Parts: sequence; structure tokens; C-alpha cells
Amino acid sequence: MWSQRSVIDYSLARRATLESLFRGGSSSTDVCDADPYLLRAAKFHGEPAGRSCPVCRSGVLTTLNYVFGDELGQFSGRLRSTTELETMAREHGEFRVYVVEVCQDCAWNHLTLSYVLGDGEPRRPPRRQRTIEDEDLRRR
Repeated sequence: MWSQRSVIDYSLARRATLESLFRGGSSSTDVCDADPYLLRAAKFHGEPAGRSCPVCRSGVLTTLNYVFGDELGQFSGRLRSTTELETMAREHGEFRVYVVEVCQDCAWNHLTLSYVLGDGEPRRPPRRQRTIEDEDLRRR
């Protein structure tokens, strides 16, 4: 990605978690504890990671990209595909991306990477727009 900066790689933390699991320091219920919403997001919005799960070895990992930033306004905290991130990087000054890997078979999940994208030009947050969620809340 052309504007990727402030990269934090969590592979050492991932490796320590897996080593603790395989040496008996923690159980699979401790590390395979994905929230049902995270599993659902992985099922419908995840992108194949191209490697098998390190815990169950049968499931294929999927990755999710969560975006956060003041400039995103109400759209902060949403999932975005890798192709959408390129477009967003040109439209926003700065936002952070968190990449999470998830196994839908055993519920393994781990934060693998975080980085900042954007062209560096500060912008004002967008005006609040009505969304489907707003309409649902209004009807209640």
C-alpha cells in the first residue's frame, strides 16, 4: 500500500500465545475464544489468508480489516476489504487499520498487524449521515 506507515507487527505475541498453548500453559478454550460477531464477520466479509489455522490445522484462516480514525466519522470501526483500503487512503488524511485473523472452525483469532494509511492531509470528519441502523433505532 503506497501510504502505509507506523506498522506494528504482532507476530511475536502470536507466536508466544501459540507456544503457550502447545506447551500446556494455556488451553484451547483460552485462545480459541472468538466472539460470535467476529466469526460471523469472518464468514461473510473475511478474505482468505492463504494458510491453515495454527491451532486446529484444518480450518482456513480468514482476515478482517477494521478501520478506525477521527476523519472517518460514524464509519470508524467498520470492516473494509483490502481493495477499499486503497481508495480510502486517497480520500482521508489518516486512519488506522487493524488486521485480525480468524478461524471459523475452532474460533482462533488474533490481531496480526496494524498500520496507518492516508495521504497525510488532515480533513474534517464527514457530516453525520442517516444509515439503516439509525432508521432501525428510530422505529423502536
